[in-house]
Amino acid sequence: MHIPVPQILLDITPDLVWHLPNPDGSVYLTFDDGPTPAITEWILGQLARYDAKATFFCIGKNAELYPHLLDMIRAEGHAVGNHTHNHMKGWGRSAEEYLANVEQANKLLQTNLFRPPYGRITPRQAVRLTQAGYHVVLWNVLSRDYNRYIDGRTCYKNATNHLKSGSIVVFHDSVKTFKNMSYALPRTLDLVYERGLMCQPIVL
Repeated sequence: MHIPVPQILLDITPDLVWHLPNPDGSVYLTFDDGPTPAITEWILGQLARYDAKATFFCIGKNAELYPHLLDMIRAEGHAVGNHTHNHMKGWGRSAEEYLANVEQANKLLQTNLFRPPYGRITPRQAVRLTQAGYHVVLWNVLSRDYNRYIDGRTCYKNATNHLKSGSIVVFHDSVKTFKNMSYALPRTLDLVYERGLMCQPIVL
């Protein structure tokens, strides 16, 4: 069973966004690593069935290769976030090098939302990003769709066992994750609306 983010971690990282408490019953589906041909369009089609809005944390290099997909994401009312230019891990990189990579991606993405690949970011990098005007967005529900040792059913359980108003849920917009994500996403959307919740983009 998926374990939620420990409260102590939330308490010691107050400048990072782990969830978005709200009174209107919104949840926040997010998709990392895209845009990806065929996969992005499939996700957009699933979201459109419910008029659900989401947030796509895009890799700058992918957005550069497939600008029409970035345009589609925005045209359909979804939010765009920055996921570095080439999926750079923060650990082992200087704050200056890391910020430069993020800024390279942001020339195209033009967003104030940022999610570190793998969640790996140092305190100094987080401070520099915040000073540069970014909101560092993590999550409190991880589907683990990237894990080749689980199946779609387990991925769905991971995405929904702790789902509630304010949850930030991570899926991935990639070929590697499609098998699990494509099973879990439609069922997650069904459950969200069965519970009277709604999917909104992250706006900070």
